[in-house]
Amino acid sequence: MTHQNPQTVDLCIEARWVVPVEPHGVVLEDHTVVVDKDRIVALLPTAQARAAYAPRERSELGEHVLIPGLINTHTHNPMTLLRGLADDLPLMVWLQQHIWPAEAKVIGPEFVRDGVELAVAEMLRGGTTCANENYFFPDAIGATYRRMGFRATVGLPIIEFPTAWAKSQDDYFERAGEVHDSFRGDALISTAFAPHAPYTVSDASFERIRVLSDQLDIPVHLHTHETAHEVEDEKKKTGLRPFQRLQKLGIVNDRLIAVHFTQITDGEIAACAEAGVSVVHCPESNLKLASGFCPVEKLRLAGVNVAIGTDGCASNNDLDMFGEMRTAAMLAKAVAEDASAFDAAYTLRAATLNAAKAMGLDAQIGSIEPGKQADLTAVRLSDLETQPMYHVASQLIYATGRHQVSDVWIAGQRKLRQRELVDVDVEGILAKTRAWRERIAAT
Repeated sequence: MTHQNPQTVDLCIEARWVVPVEPHGVVLEDHTVVVDKDRIVALLPTAQARAAYAPRERSELGEHVLIPGLINTHTHNPMTLLRGLADDLPLMVWLQQHIWPAEAKVIGPEFVRDGVELAVAEMLRGGTTCANENYFFPDAIGATYRRMGFRATVGLPIIEFPTAWAKSQDDYFERAGEVHDSFRGDALISTAFAPHAPYTVSDASFERIRVLSDQLDIPVHLHTHETAHEVEDEKKKTGLRPFQRLQKLGIVNDRLIAVHFTQITDGEIAACAEAGVSVVHCPESNLKLASGFCPVEKLRLAGVNVAIGTDGCASNNDLDMFGEMRTAAMLAKAVAEDASAFDAAYTLRAATLNAAKAMGLDAQIGSIEPGKQADLTAVRLSDLETQPMYHVASQLIYATGRHQVSDVWIAGQRKLRQRELVDVDVEGILAKTRAWRERIAAT
């Protein structure tokens, strides 16, 4: 037998466990993820990897589990600068009397940039490598994510009233087109239409969005049926539930990312399954604003693609996807009155591969498979809080905190090394955040 020379690659990550997410529910022991440039080259037992590959860098994670980078499927990350500003209030009071007035006084490219910087630093330390973003000034948002080497789908906002971002409907659509074009083909940044909600967007705008979303092949990221009040108002106005109106307008299809969905009938669940709609569950924001409960187990059983998001820091108040996964799994069981509902393996899938699918990125990210982007999160499980170790997936969902995230890579680039952020000016971010606090508190 001829001895083959080991292949030179950029990185080998040797982990005690790897949870690839696809195949579903699998936990691999003593495996190595081989990375070259921005992609996963191989996933194989560590002994075989050592024989076959000569890495420029080797990361030995003897007490860790390696998972796909978590994906936060619904965020308003500039609002991180409003964290804790107006707590313990119902949604419409919170939004109309506190959040919107505060935003109106400070919103602009600098506010957006500094809020996203703070959010990226927080997300990386919590094992999140991708966000589905929904806010104004998407040009500044996308530029900040790109500069920080963070993966994101940037929402192109559409709403019926003038804002600091756009003055008229034509203006919103024109600017959406410009932002989409500016990120076309970008390795890290993609786009989606982000009409705010059925109650703030007209039929004419939804019809334009439907046509453009088809032409550009991008998702539609929409707050849908967040509260009972919203559904009742729509029925009084049009005689239709918001979802029925969206169906009539052709928005209910496999590009729709429907966020919240706390008020939903069995018929609407069946329609989502048939149309290929993705639903984003934001349990902590819904709990905090008392918006209601999304029946995620019913959705899952119907075959609907369910993902998980935190919502914005002004209504959560964090970007902790480990906390969100735990809450999602627990709440699903209570709502379904079934202790086996939304099990640990599925919950992790909802925060990774299902999220990627919702955003149209599942060919690139969401699982640890050869050919995919190397977006990876290492979690240390040797802490006394996660011992003893019987079932890795259960421990990840029910006992692990984000402080146990040790290392993070996006597109093969290390972003967190043994809890330390790489190439992030933490002191600078904190100084800017303090300055915004002074300014916002004074208004």
